[in-house]
Amino acid sequence: MSLRARIAAPEESGAGREDGHLVASYRAKLLEEIDLAEMSSLAAAERRARLERVLGHIISREGPVLSTAERAQLIRRVVDEALGLGILEPLLEDASITEIMVNGPDQIFVERGGRVEQLPLRFASHEQLMQTIERIVSTVNRRVDESNPMVDARLPSGERVNVIIPPLSLTGATLTIRRFPRSFTLQEMITFGSLDEPMLLLLAGLVQARFNIIVSGATGTGKTTLLNALSGLIPPHERIITIEDSAELQLQQAHVIRLEARPPNVEGKGHISIRDLVRNSLRMRPDRIVVGEVRGGESLDMLQAMSTGHDGSLATVHANSAEDALMRLQTLASMSEVEVPFEALHDQINSAVDVLVQLTRHADGARKITEIALLESHGRDPYRITTVCRFDARPMSADGRIHGHFQYFPLPRRVADRLYLANQPVPQAYGVSTDTEQLAVRHAN
Repeated sequence: MSLRARIAAPEESGAGREDGHLVASYRAKLLEEIDLAEMSSLAAAERRARLERVLGHIISREGPVLSTAERAQLIRRVVDEALGLGILEPLLEDASITEIMVNGPDQIFVERGGRVEQLPLRFASHEQLMQTIERIVSTVNRRVDESNPMVDARLPSGERVNVIIPPLSLTGATLTIRRFPRSFTLQEMITFGSLDEPMLLLLAGLVQARFNIIVSGATGTGKTTLLNALSGLIPPHERIITIEDSAELQLQQAHVIRLEARPPNVEGKGHISIRDLVRNSLRMRPDRIVVGEVRGGESLDMLQAMSTGHDGSLATVHANSAEDALMRLQTLASMSEVEVPFEALHDQINSAVDVLVQLTRHADGARKITEIALLESHGRDPYRITTVCRFDARPMSADGRIHGHFQYFPLPRRVADRLYLANQPVPQAYGVSTDTEQLAVRHAN
């Protein structure tokens, strides 16, 4: 295969390896002609521009003869390899890609619009993939090797990165980069079909009336996106403390304190957990506490905060239904080092949680709020969940899409009264239940 063909189509069989050697060759020549000390003193944009100029001179001097587009592509790939993340660099610049998944040097998948697709790209070798991984983790002062084969971190640019290498990964070094799109408002999410206007009005009223809200869903359902949108409904004068494992929330209010957990360093020291941050936040006079995701013993501290004066707090949890979310919270709270009887945890959840918002990612990739439910039980009573809105999905149509409609049910009188006292209207689509009206109530043990 010709040089020109290899530059234009590195994905063809065998070409990726040859092209990788070509890029490595020019990268070596580039390094021979630059002053590394001088380069380190330049800003990132100036450094890239300088490398592109020097490499352009090398190609003009030594060949090969290429078209303008082919020359630009070769320069881009070599400089990306020298400064950035090589073949991953263009993927990170593609705004339509939300997740990059590297399964060893020969398989690269991405998620676009909720759908996963394999790209015709590959790393030249396992060593090149490891160099890319080491470059990524070094930006957050972490290392990855056989003694530390797993890394979970957030890049300075905001992406969440997970790395796992052999011997734990049998398919070779695995890299997952999760990118977070810009924050969306609930109004914008209506245009995506994630919810509709009556749901927006209800959620806005619940946030303004300081209901404690748990956003529940499986991985990739959009929990953080919805949490961020709900946070945007908090009045601007309130003091908000966000607590996250990897900072993703982008609140626009003026009085926001962002806290992020810290993993242990290479010596295994310095770990600051979500639970440590939740405990500390209670000493910071918060009006609202927003926890990006509860996944351990911090659930107990969060529930205690919700039930002892910190109304209007928000959090997410991994669960497949509203009932599962309650069970998950109870299980997580029991993981605390404080031994609390399961019955007491049950009581704590009944007094702390007001609203459960369930998210689902459908087979066509669409993410929707599939249920808004109210927790109506008290004390040691079995969990009693009242559904006030749900998405009624129909089977996938011929166009490969999931269609359906949102259903609304009357709000319990207690909830309507609480909205009224907070000067929040009851959306007309719902109404208020009477004593003789049947509510969509179910129990979870």
